Amino acid sequence: MEKRFAIAMDVGGSHITTAIVDLNEMKVFENSFFKVSFDSNLPSKEVMDYWENAIRALWVKSQVKKLSGIAMAFPGPFDYHDGTCWIKDQDKYNNFYGLNIKDLLRERFDFDLDFPIVFENDAKSFGKGEVYKNMKNLPKNVMAITLGTGLGACFIENGKIINTGNNVPENGEIWNLPYKNGIAEDSVSLRGLLSNYQNLSGIQLNNGLELYLLAIEGDKKAIEAFHKFGDDLAEIVLPWLKSFNANMFVIGGKIANAGDLFLNIFKEKVKNAGIEMELVISTDNETTALLGAASLLYEA
Repeated sequence: MEKRFAIAMDVGGSHITTAIVDLNEMKVFENSFFKVSFDSNLPSKEVMDYWENAIRALWVKSQVKKLSGIAMAFPGPFDYHDGTCWIKDQDKYNNFYGLNIKDLLRERFDFDLDFPIVFENDAKSFGKGEVYKNMKNLPKNVMAITLGTGLGACFIENGKIINTGNNVPENGEIWNLPYKNGIAEDSVSLRGLLSNYQNLSGIQLNNGLELYLLAIEGDKKAIEAFHKFGDDLAEIVLPWLKSFNANMFVIGGKIANAGDLFLNIFKEKVKNAGIEMELVISTDNETTALLGAASLLYEA
């Protein structure tokens, strides 16, 4: 079997991470990582200069002669089939609105029209990457979420994203589900966590690290804020873990690093609901997102 290699890219608001993926083995080359930081609100030509330099440097470093495609994990709003960016008023990629990323890359690299350039949502890439890390996960029903400034989610069956049907929420998203007096993301996100602490203490903190440090130092209200977060998380995801019949639940994102402070509450509620599943905490979102994006080429 001919070896197939792809360049995978995780596109963030302030950086990109690229690596070579072996599509036969679905493995990321650990020594091929290339990360570049920049201001994504620069003119599109300047941002593309960063992208081009990163891809060329990685390609030369890897010594891979033939690529089978480029796969990108990209935040939304984005037309993932067509490759057009529709990000607007999000303080990132302000000058990319309406631009086709496939066309921009082909201009830089003179790729043929049939050269595969594929895109996946960053949260969905994370979920799929966790599945493809171990091929034994492919037959499983997997629900994956990312906890950070927002609340990302995806549902995966037999390695494929499920966005429709009665067993998953509309478009496979949970961030906008009605919850309490607002939506799920109001409670289960960084702002939800900080809001918990402000409601308990009357103190407004600037970032999650401050709250985390208070909690590990024994601040009772900080600990309670995390406990409430775990309780809200369970209330939001339990109905979908049940309806999707998930036997694997993956939690990623920066807040996952503080799992010791809220997961016991979450696990208790899961147990009381009679749900048995494998719980996976991922702390390597970038590698996972690269693998998840590349899975589109593996499946092709």
